Amino acid sequence: MARVVIGLSGGVDSSVAAWLLRQQGHEVIGLFMINWHDTTGTLEGDCPWHDDRLFAELVAKKLDIPLHVVDLSADYRTRVVDYMFAEYERGRTPNPDVLCNREIKFDVFLREALKLGADYVATGHYCRKEEELLPDGRIVYRLLAGSDPNKDQSYFLCQLSQEQLSRALFPVGGLLKPEVRRIAAEQGLATAKRKDSQGICFVGKVDLPVFLQQKLASKHGNVHEILPSWPKYARKPAMPAPDMEPSDEELAALAEPWHYTVRDGKKIGEHNGAHFYTIGQRKGLGIGGRKESLFILATDTVQNVIYVGEGDAHPGLWRPALRILPGDIHWVNPTREMKVGESARFSVRIRYRQPLQGARLFIRREGAYLLFDEPQRGITPGQFAAWYDGDELVGSGVIDA
Repeated sequence: MARVVIGLSGGVDSSVAAWLLRQQGHEVIGLFMINWHDTTGTLEGDCPWHDDRLFAELVAKKLDIPLHVVDLSADYRTRVVDYMFAEYERGRTPNPDVLCNREIKFDVFLREALKLGADYVATGHYCRKEEELLPDGRIVYRLLAGSDPNKDQSYFLCQLSQEQLSRALFPVGGLLKPEVRRIAAEQGLATAKRKDSQGICFVGKVDLPVFLQQKLASKHGNVHEILPSWPKYARKPAMPAPDMEPSDEELAALAEPWHYTVRDGKKIGEHNGAHFYTIGQRKGLGIGGRKESLFILATDTVQNVIYVGEGDAHPGLWRPALRILPGDIHWVNPTREMKVGESARFSVRIRYRQPLQGARLFIRREGAYLLFDEPQRGITPGQFAAWYDGDELVGSGVIDA
């Protein structure tokens, strides 16, 4: 059996994962990460990780495994939080959970685990891993969706490398969440009824504008409404037929986001900084008196203007395609990497919990284009698009436009 270092987070999933590893005969070592000290903008008390550590200690004692504590807050700030600040300042919306897994849990944490002699690291993620032996003797590690469709977390691991996957174990990936709760209760684990964590990875729930004001200053600006009758909406290129291969120019035009100026709409309100808002957002504007909710269509952080539209069906919210720059394309399974000029069908999601969407992936010199079967709501630069073939997460990329 192997020596496995598990990230004990103080939650039920990692607790049951540790128990399962013990049942399988592995030597299990718990490692609790402290990744954040600053409570500015948090909504869950002074130091939420203090409670997490207490629960991790209770579980480790119950399972009779050692528990080590490591402070990774410096790495977390420079590799995740500073990246967040930089992206929001550019008017983009990053996904800190994807970055946290790539940069912290399966990088910095992995190095700490190797110092403890680990053969593998384990987490409580709801996903699975399979090994495929190639004819030349190489092993490829395939990242698969978790068995519980309501809890599948493979999307959060869409940026992992083969080296990272080779060291990873996901003990609860084949279980349903109710089964995990049942096991925790049967084994008397202190986390059995503890609520799942929410919010930013290792930070928790935050008031985002307050959190971002640690680095980004408030900046008074205007809110302009774009009407559904805006003339340029009628000029969007037509979708190509499913059996037709679109040209590079057609793909670029279909993936181009809407561009507005203040002359395209009417001022209806004010805001405290365009970089605090994201495409598709409907809360936090403080503008009422509407039949339907107002949604953010675009932000201009240079001119500090927010553009909004009324109603979820507003044409400015929906787009048929997106683009990923060449350097931001990542193949989780390198044997599936596509060359320039190739295309293939995949199932895609552009945010966590979104039902998979049918799409065609085109690789061009300008990058990757995802052309969806149906227009998508709120395509947001800075987020990740992940493409699947059945249960396998094949690749991903940062949405540029």
